Amino acid sequence: MHITKNYLADQGAISASTKVPLIMGIWGPKGCGKTFQTELAFKKLGVEPIVMSAGELESETAGQPGRLIRERYRKAAELSRTRGKLSCLVINDLDAGIGRFGNTQVTVNNQIVIGTLMNICDDPNRVSIGANWRESDTIKRVPIIVTGNDFSTLYAPLIRDGRMEKFYWQPQREDIVNIVWQMYKEDGLARRDVEALIDTFANQALDFFGALRAATYDGQIRDWMAGVAGAPLHAADASRVKEVNKRLLAQQDLPEFEPVALRLADLISEGQRLVGEQAAVNAGRLGELYMKGVVWGEDGLGGWSGSDDSSGDDELRPPRSLLG
Repeated sequence: MHITKNYLADQGAISASTKVPLIMGIWGPKGCGKTFQTELAFKKLGVEPIVMSAGELESETAGQPGRLIRERYRKAAELSRTRGKLSCLVINDLDAGIGRFGNTQVTVNNQIVIGTLMNICDDPNRVSIGANWRESDTIKRVPIIVTGNDFSTLYAPLIRDGRMEKFYWQPQREDIVNIVWQMYKEDGLARRDVEALIDTFANQALDFFGALRAATYDGQIRDWMAGVAGAPLHAADASRVKEVNKRLLAQQDLPEFEPVALRLADLISEGQRLVGEQAAVNAGRLGELYMKGVVWGEDGLGGWSGSDDSSGDDELRPPRSLLG
């Protein structure tokens, strides 16, 4: 609806006195399918988006990210005009690029990006890329769609209602079942098994189930590698192991894996392995081993908390910060 409304506003179907927000902000918990649902909507509507990531919102050159946004916006407008297709500018993980978290330092480029987006919202038909201003240089209005996890970290005037329409995406259980069912329905898994799988890993994000499905091919890939090398890789000769390298680079004699006949018990077993890996990351706390003596916590570094059960020499060593 947001894309349709903006195109109708550009064509005069909506009164010019009506302020139609140019940006749609889709935000919510991590891994809950925001990008997946957005891409699905583009596909159904026949939209050809121009995509940016948060990593492009910073540069060693002051002003470069702002210029890049204007160039990409104009490219989307030109694509719509010349190819006769609906288009839009998509910026993924906007809050990771220009959000303010605790002691995060605000850079000149952060300010320029915010100012650029606000300026485009206020006058979407006139977007300069640094050339001499021409009164006749007008372009088509194209909507901007941004995703993120926490828009409360963004500059308030950017997300006000006149500029950004906000949509909080937090799928309910039925939504999650339908999405995961779309992932697994061609693998012979019954819907009731999908529901049981979701209930077993109720605290996991949607991308967990995508990773779980991808992991079902691991056995076939491992067997193919062992077949090429003549033995499991840890026991094969180095010269035979290089044959795997050669085939991948040359893109020759590569296999075509058949979808695995999935069983609920196997998926649960693999899911428990993935959960165990998550727990190992959370329990490892390797950062503390590398940074012994550093104060962790809100008054130290970045909100990390130290272990409460430290023992040995660490108890005798006075805590210190990186600043002295």
